[in-house]
Amino acid sequence: MAGYLFVHFTDEHAEGEQIYFALSKDGLHYEDLHGGKPFLRLDIGEMGVRDPFILRGVHGEGFFIIGTDLRIANGKGWGVAQYEGSRNLVIWHSNDLLHWSEPKLVEVGIPTAGCVWAPEAVYDEVRDAYMIFFASMVKEETDTEPKQKIYTVYTKDFIEFTKAEKYIERENHVIDTTMIYEGGKYYRYSKDETTKRILCDCGEQLHGEFAQVSSDVLENLPGVEGPIIFPLGEKKWCLMVDRFATGGGYLPLITEDLASGKFRILDESEYDMDEIKKRHGSILVITDEEYERLTQLR
Repeated sequence: MAGYLFVHFTDEHAEGEQIYFALSKDGLHYEDLHGGKPFLRLDIGEMGVRDPFILRGVHGEGFFIIGTDLRIANGKGWGVAQYEGSRNLVIWHSNDLLHWSEPKLVEVGIPTAGCVWAPEAVYDEVRDAYMIFFASMVKEETDTEPKQKIYTVYTKDFIEFTKAEKYIERENHVIDTTMIYEGGKYYRYSKDETTKRILCDCGEQLHGEFAQVSSDVLENLPGVEGPIIFPLGEKKWCLMVDRFATGGGYLPLITEDLASGKFRILDESEYDMDEIKKRHGSILVITDEEYERLTQLR
């Protein structure tokens, strides 16, 4: 693991809801790139993008960034954003992490969805396609009130997509799902939008049974969202959570065993997020060559 690329937005100010890049050698100390200015901008749709997720194509087809078509700074408010928001996915493509395509919008939400939030993707070997998952506010016939649930669509090329299907529904609202595959299991981290905490569950198949992974640390860490999970070195994993309630930005937690649910919250002296506040985003593990290439953005 030569380095880490952090792709994120920063806040609800005029330039905040765009794509920012930051670079790290160790995954805990980051350097803002491109002079601390947005590296990619959305000038179509809602004119702002949040919750960017970057992934490496498994067949050598380059890199993709997908994100939420949303700009809270336009003044519409969170009610409109949830119940009458965009059903589009924002997509960029690149072959080298430096030069990116123009953004495109693809409608993936079901017709009655109030939003398509925090899209992420994982490669499903069983279906030989990418499973994209996101949160949507939906009121089904059996619901007394609309509720946030996780939906999925599949694509092989980020051009054509299947119809959305429900993936996760819980008693409470659920948003911001992320996942990692380790030791033959998928570990999913999601925000309980009712209690404002991160919950974890694990399962052997993407569409199989998942069991809750108890975590005292996460259960006692309210006011967080936008979880990011990634390998930190060879034998550790880092879970980052966005402290939206206090405006504190991302907080790293470390574990040596995902199945244990045991995390250590890092002290402020153990990490550095640089000057630009990092809000809901994603982290890509990169090679030496990719790291050196990205230093051109310093």
